[in-house]
Amino acid sequence: MKAIILSGGKGTRLRPLTYTGAKQLVPVANKPILWYGIESIVAAGITEIGIIISPETGDEVKAKTGQGDRFGANITYIRQDQPAGLAHAVKIAQPFLGDSPFVMYLGDNLIQSDLSLFLDHFKAQKLDALTILKSVANPSAFGVAKVDEDGRVLQLVEKPKVPPSNLALVGIYFFDRIIHDAIAQIQPSARGELEITDAIQFLIDASKKVEARQLEGWWLDTGKKDDLLEANRIILDTCLTSSVEGDVDEKSQVIGRVQIGRGSKIVNCTIRGPVTIGSNCHLENCFIGPYSSIADSATLIDADLEHSVLLQGAQVVGIHQRIVDSVIGQRAHLKVAPQRPKALRFLIGDDCQIELA
Repeated sequence: MKAIILSGGKGTRLRPLTYTGAKQLVPVANKPILWYGIESIVAAGITEIGIIISPETGDEVKAKTGQGDRFGANITYIRQDQPAGLAHAVKIAQPFLGDSPFVMYLGDNLIQSDLSLFLDHFKAQKLDALTILKSVANPSAFGVAKVDEDGRVLQLVEKPKVPPSNLALVGIYFFDRIIHDAIAQIQPSARGELEITDAIQFLIDASKKVEARQLEGWWLDTGKKDDLLEANRIILDTCLTSSVEGDVDEKSQVIGRVQIGRGSKIVNCTIRGPVTIGSNCHLENCFIGPYSSIADSATLIDADLEHSVLLQGAQVVGIHQRIVDSVIGQRAHLKVAPQRPKALRFLIGDDCQIELA
């Protein structure tokens, strides 16, 4: 059994963060989103993993993730020159996959359930394809499955105006090698991509064994800012354990589940968990409220923060209003001007979202 993880795409919904980096490397609870998928796959006993990368961000993904040693896996990187669809990603991965059955995992997904539960069913039933579904409130925004009472998939529809069900495709699929034959038979969709839903529908129409299983735990698609913050909240709530390796002075209070990395200094601060703070950070005269993640080498002085994510090297200095529900990018500086002007002054990049109260 092998796996492929899709880590390409342009990440337009997370701009401006993803102008300069891969969306799958944006951290949730100070760990790249992509790594959660790798760990889930390895926990299911699959260690041969191919990661589909794009020309724009592939080098960054490779440099950050490495060859798989840290995960107990062997990672092969497969370049997809154009974002030509999920089925196209499988097509270019065929030399890596060979005749092996495999799991395909979208790299910006986070799920709670154990993948081995689905893998065991896929193997035991000798299926040609197994799709993972989750009931959602807005099925028109997703690929949707129509299934019978026995779990057999009858139809797949991509973002339907009139959904046949509220069961969305999670973005995790198990396939036997026959999927390659199906992909060879389909044509690009109206948007010019080879759709994996069309390949699965080809198997259904050919009376192959295609089933679906519903995901019982949470599923998070981290493609937008609010989704990222919700993922951060849930991971901190469910997975964080206390660990203080940095230096916390006697004037500071650390309350609840808090992680503080090595080399970080906490001076006259109140930190109320769940909160994770990376290595080599400097926090002084701050309140850090629940559901905040602060990445390595960040600086916060005279600042209040809650339910927010700060990326590596970010600096927040002298902001005397509480910052909430925010994502602040790598090496960003947020500070008060030396002399308070009568007007606001900004240098704001494309696709930024700023709210002033």
